[in-house]
Amino acid sequence: MAHEQIEAPDNTAVRTALWRAMHLQIDPPPHVVEDEIGLQLAAPGDDWRDRPDMDPQATSGFRAAIVARARFIEDLIAEQADRGVTQYVILGAGLDTFAQRKPELASRLRIFEIDQPDTQSWKRHRLIELGYGIPDWLHLVPVDFEAGASWSEQLSTAGFDPGRPAVVVCTGVTMYLTKDATAATLRQVAGLAAGTTLAMTFLLPTGLVDDADRPGLRASEEGARASGTPFISFYTPQEMLALAREAGFTDARHIPGTLLAERYFTDRTDGLRPSSGENLLLATT
Repeated sequence: MAHEQIEAPDNTAVRTALWRAMHLQIDPPPHVVEDEIGLQLAAPGDDWRDRPDMDPQATSGFRAAIVARARFIEDLIAEQADRGVTQYVILGAGLDTFAQRKPELASRLRIFEIDQPDTQSWKRHRLIELGYGIPDWLHLVPVDFEAGASWSEQLSTAGFDPGRPAVVVCTGVTMYLTKDATAATLRQVAGLAAGTTLAMTFLLPTGLVDDADRPGLRASEEGARASGTPFISFYTPQEMLALAREAGFTDARHIPGTLLAERYFTDRTDGLRPSSGENLLLATT
């Protein structure tokens, strides 16, 4: 199958992967996350760093936010694996490279990456082409969300055990979904085995974003709209917590972006800090 015939992932997934690589290439150590494998997968061409959305200064807050959430998720996975959780589900996996970058930890788990069929076909091809392959503990699960397919059904078909706890992660997705669709996802995850943990990012309404970060948020909104994937849903922390509790989670916590900034960026001397638009829901069944 020729590489050109396989539809590539959407540009938001590629941009996220490139920002992670950019962090490693232009920000001084210590690096919050080290990930150039997403860049290898995307193969964007030699001039990718000249793209307007890669501008080192203008997009530094977004770049920092992307690596901060990736690090938070990886720390969560390591902690849950040490507690005996063996299933990891990534909703809207895009160019996630945890399985390739952390094989020692990843091989202790059964990882289920869920995304659109075109993206999964493309990613499978690229992983094989680059020599990473698809180990037996990594499951690329194609789900046609637009056709109304149920990701939980496809997950069970792929070998997921609904009777055992899991970590379910959904980052950079809720702003593209209706609030009803996100509520439905929350209900599905809340129905999984006791001890399941969900980490889900959400965008704050512009009024709750720091003044300095508002122009950047507006620019990313405009960029998303121009590329055909507009932001349609924003949440206050109280709203997201209420949705989680209504869905059936027994424990729901709000993790502000400022907490990630303190945890991962406090000792930096280069001024790199995450922008304030994205927060996290951490909920347990």
